[in-house]
Amino acid sequence: MSAATATRPAPSAPPTPARTGELRGLGTLVRFALRRDRMRLPMWILGILLATVGTAVSFPASYPDAEARAGALLTIDNPGTTALIGAVYGDGDYTYGIITGHNLLVLISAIVALMSIFTLVRHTRAEEESERLELVRSGPVGRFAPAAAAMIVVIGTNLMLALALALGLGSLGIETVTWAGSFVFGAAAGSVGLVFAGIAAVTAQVTENARTASSAAGLVLAAAYVVRALGDVSNETLSWFSPLGWAQATEPYYADDWAPLLLPVGAAVVLLVMAVALNRRRDVGAGVLGSRPGPARAGAGLRGPFGLAWRSNRGTLIGWTVGLGVFGLLYGPVLSEASTYLDDLPIMAEFMPDIDASGEELFAAMVLLVGAILCAVPPLQVVLRLRGEETAGRVGPLLTTPLPRWRWLGANLILAVLGGAWLLAVLGFSIGLGAGYSMEDYSWVGTSTIAAVSYLPAVAVAIGLGALLLGWAPRAAAWSWALVGFAVVVAYFGGILDLPQWLMNGSPFEHVPEQPAFDFDGRPLGWLSLVAVALSGASLVGIRRRDVQEA
Repeated sequence: MSAATATRPAPSAPPTPARTGELRGLGTLVRFALRRDRMRLPMWILGILLATVGTAVSFPASYPDAEARAGALLTIDNPGTTALIGAVYGDGDYTYGIITGHNLLVLISAIVALMSIFTLVRHTRAEEESERLELVRSGPVGRFAPAAAAMIVVIGTNLMLALALALGLGSLGIETVTWAGSFVFGAAAGSVGLVFAGIAAVTAQVTENARTASSAAGLVLAAAYVVRALGDVSNETLSWFSPLGWAQATEPYYADDWAPLLLPVGAAVVLLVMAVALNRRRDVGAGVLGSRPGPARAGAGLRGPFGLAWRSNRGTLIGWTVGLGVFGLLYGPVLSEASTYLDDLPIMAEFMPDIDASGEELFAAMVLLVGAILCAVPPLQVVLRLRGEETAGRVGPLLTTPLPRWRWLGANLILAVLGGAWLLAVLGFSIGLGAGYSMEDYSWVGTSTIAAVSYLPAVAVAIGLGALLLGWAPRAAAWSWALVGFAVVVAYFGGILDLPQWLMNGSPFEHVPEQPAFDFDGRPLGWLSLVAVALSGASLVGIRRRDVQEA
């Protein structure tokens, strides 16, 4: 053997699919994603399950006999309610099963869709935006493994949620709430989640940041809801153009039809194939559409912290403006049926203010309370977005300029409060407009607008709590959402669960006079305003004392 032959290196083994495959490292990434969401996903599943089962359990008490259910059917079968929760189905016998499917399926499916959108975007586009995916891809990880891991996690979550809903509803033992219908209900809700996971997968490829991807998918969900509502009210064919309409077509606890679920499953497969094809056309961190180059010099509006805050959050506030406007226009006409609701459904009185007022005023007070709590969500998003900016490493360079920290946080607080006031005004105006149109009494516009804006101090308290945690305990800032969740529990179930008043007083919205059922009283609003100012002031002190933290 020659020396050259003896020193020649041995040929390496040929590459195998396992080593060069585009899904290499998939199992590890799935386990990693599950570990990251070990609290988040169980909370989603548990929250949706408890909301569904808890509401279904209340129906026998709300409608104790066939006469009460028949009265409920006559009351609920109107265009306003149909647009909100879907068209009534069945042969005229409004059983507990049909009540469950009719009242809950569309709304629960929409919540499941949101869960899928947020989870999918969190594990795909958000990872790219933070540049963590680039680090992951630098290891032995295939091109499509991160996206495939995200899809596996979301699909698995929807399957587990569907099974949990089926087992939870089926085990209640309520008459006509059958096991067969419960499995159809769970499968229908889960199938909607799969469709919107596919939609989010596509928007995550098209756009360049997580907020835009989530907003685009959310816009598709809103459009699907509106198309379904229009179809249920006017033209049944339109409902078949909405994933929510596909779920509704299964008619759980009546027809128990599995065939319509072929549509969402097929749509999910097509969307995932589209997402894979789009992924092949772009680089890591980029979007298919790309971003337009901005102007060489910033405009006057971006020369201060408030302009930057508005530029960063305008999409969120505009989207919520449209959503709350639609919410109000849909709920407003229902006020004309409020007296009939209270007469036919005595249980509804448990959800209303305990005062001698007309049915329209009582129902308006309840709707405005729930809407006001919703109006606290986007302002709190404005504040908590600062934490995301901080962990992404974008705040440090910003604060190297002559911009003080207190001005940076203060500008966002001002935008949050102004945004909350604007959204409350939109909510009240749209509810009043819908009510005025249905009852031919447009004085409701002014009445409901004033009533809605009166909740601004309560919204400001929620904003102040988020800012306080951001300033002093930034890692715990997300816990400020607990106040909003607690306010929802108090608003919906405080009366029916007979919660002690001291506990209910923990919700700032509990202290606002529920107009138009109650007269205006400025004293509690003044105290809430002082609390909000104190929380905000303390947050400005805290942000000056602590260091900027990055992930």
